[in-house]
Amino acid sequence: MSPVLLLLAALTSVAVAAHELDLVYPELELSRTIYVTEDGPRLSVDAEQLTVTSRRGGNATLPCRIRMDQSLTPSRKMRIKWSKMTSDYLKEVDVFVAMDYHKRSYGSFHGRVHLRGSSPLDASLVITEITLEDYGRYKCEVIDGLEDGTAVVSLDLEGVVFPYSPRLGRYNLNFHEAERACRAQDAVVASFEQLHRAWRGKLDWCNAGWLSDGSVQYPITAPREQCGGKNTLPGVRNYGLRDKDKNRYDVFCFTSHYKGRFYYLIHPSKLTYNEAVAACQQDGAQIAKVGQMFAAWKLLGYDRCDAGWLADGSVRYPVSRPRRRCSPTEAAVRFAGFPDKKHKLYGVYCFKGQN
Repeated sequence: MSPVLLLLAALTSVAVAAHELDLVYPELELSRTIYVTEDGPRLSVDAEQLTVTSRRGGNATLPCRIRMDQSLTPSRKMRIKWSKMTSDYLKEVDVFVAMDYHKRSYGSFHGRVHLRGSSPLDASLVITEITLEDYGRYKCEVIDGLEDGTAVVSLDLEGVVFPYSPRLGRYNLNFHEAERACRAQDAVVASFEQLHRAWRGKLDWCNAGWLSDGSVQYPITAPREQCGGKNTLPGVRNYGLRDKDKNRYDVFCFTSHYKGRFYYLIHPSKLTYNEAVAACQQDGAQIAKVGQMFAAWKLLGYDRCDAGWLADGSVRYPVSRPRRRCSPTEAAVRFAGFPDKKHKLYGVYCFKGQN
């Protein structure tokens, strides 16, 4: 018998068996399963770059490309939404929404963001006048009827991480005070990714500090007994998430490029703190902040062996070219402490902003 005849006989047998089953068990309901196969989503979204790097004051374009099935065309009701994830990734903050001719930017992004719109399928977001707070992960979401797609892009910033503790000494800041301390020094609380990159760049610091996600960590490149044990591996030590109100530590701050001029003020005499503040003002500037010194040192290679007052009442000096009697072992921002403001005399570092 041919294969075709065999197949017809088998199908006939199945049909007869099903009919006989209905006669014997009339109360039995036969279920039928229908399998539906899909060719995949008719709309998708992707980012050609997962990370975009810029700097404070600069611009950046976060890529987001819409891909649609040929049977679809962009409708006037297509909705494009950009949001920013918080540092703990638990919430999303609205950044920009567009639908047809209706467009809206939100919060600190108002007036600084727009769609590139190089084509009807280009949902890329342009951010101008980037701030330190713009660092983080962004989500592009496109909805067109029943179809939708999302993509995530990270905005990274060129900059420098530095440890900070106030005049009161180490371990005196809860999380909220740490945020204010960094802002006062022209910086923000650093993320884990920023601290980890600084550790890979040889940052070694034995005091634990807050990070933006509410965790407390510290970077060790040269293990030693007083910093977790000399037989441990190098790495970023992690205390985990801590109580933001009750627990007290130092903080790791992050800052980026600035618009302006950082400089050591040439003055005929050394100064008390108040005299230093006045001297910068007389020069049309302000006394510089710790973050501005670190940015000048790390990003511009600023080098000066003279200790000088900064806005927080500390005395420091930046050395990018190690030499004898001036940070001989490494390039660093040297810290001379928080001297008596009324009686100790030093030079001063000033900052003149650029409008």
